[in-house]
Amino acid sequence: MPDQLPEIELEDRGSKGRYVLRGAGGAEAEMTFTKIGEHQLIIDHTEVPDAFRGQGAGLQLVTRAVEDARAAGKKIIPLCPFANAQFRRHPEWADVLKR
Repeated sequence: MPDQLPEIELEDRGSKGRYVLRGAGGAEAEMTFTKIGEHQLIIDHTEVPDAFRGQGAGLQLVTRAVEDARAAGKKIIPLCPFANAQFRRHPEWADVLKR
């Protein structure tokens, strides 16, 4: 088990938002999204700085978005190549993937 990462924070700014992990020294891993109406969101960017590499930070960010989307009855459009790859690796997320 890797070191426990800090808690993921959700910053909701109306039609856009981001999930962020804040690390030591001000490092931030983030995944940004855009809301489409009430029931869909586009994951448009994931950025994980070197401080978080190898810790599964990007996967944790996508997983949190999946959990939140599932709880809210929303669908995700993973435009970000990283998020898209994670959806391909996790068929159990198919219920929240916008087809």
